[in-house]
Amino acid sequence: MPRLAVIVVAAAIVFWIYTIVDCALFDRLRVRGLRKGWWVALVILVPVVGGVLWFVIGRGRRSRSGRSLAPDDDAEFLRRLGSDAVQEERIRRLEQELADLDDDPGAGDDGHDSGAGHPSRGDRGPHDPEAPGEPGQPGRPHD
Repeated sequence: MPRLAVIVVAAAIVFWIYTIVDCALFDRLRVRGLRKGWWVALVILVPVVGGVLWFVIGRGRRSRSGRSLAPDDDAEFLRRLGSDAVQEERIRRLEQELADLDDDPGAGDDGHDSGAGHPSRGDRGPHDPEAPGEPGQPGRPHD
């Protein structure tokens, strides 16, 4: 008889701890009956009965809308595919416009190509390693 009592008490403690953790970590939007804090307090203060009430009343079930659908049956998924296609098309157009601007040789401010401001057109800045000037590494003082 004492062995049975120890087993029952141990099972009750394990159930109590599991119920506290489950109640504390459960999504508060799916809790029914009381607020989540009250459920945790009830489970802690009334160990076995509070746990049974939590699993019977407080722990909400998954909603029907949360069930898994095949991708071709899910309207949100199909809507996202459409918006992804629109975004991909927009990105493609913007990339094409940028490529066209890069290829346009007369895209200066006044319409004249002076060759300034672009390394391939003759502008060699002070930090350009191929620019004529003093020998040595740039940025280091000469002794």
